[in-house]
Amino acid sequence: MAKKDPYSASGPSQRQLRVGELIRRALSLTLSRGEIHDPDLNRMSITVGEVRASADLRIATAYILPLGGDGKELALEALRRNRYEIRRAVSKAVALKHSPEIRFEIDETFDRMDATKRLFEQDNVRRDTED
Repeated sequence: MAKKDPYSASGPSQRQLRVGELIRRALSLTLSRGEIHDPDLNRMSITVGEVRASADLRIATAYILPLGGDGKELALEALRRNRYEIRRAVSKAVALKHSPEIRFEIDETFDRMDATKRLFEQDNVRRDTED
């Protein structure tokens, strides 16, 4: 039997999207206010680009990027080290039946956009798209 993906194959439901956005806002606010008692984390400015909630809303994956893109691994390590305190702070801000486990990943959206832009700037691709 195949392992079930925590994210539904048909795309996220409206509820998943709504919960993900509520968690993203609460997490962003928590980090910007410096509510987590970690000097390493409070020195960083971290952008929370997106939060994806699993179908059962028990797992939320936050896609983050430090301002300027430098120190990605340091930011990820600090967030993971403080995940219980972050979970508690987000749970206080967002009223949900169950407090989701928050996982952190690097947001690679901007890297993919840059790669796509470079691809479209190539002469052979530009020639094909102009026709």
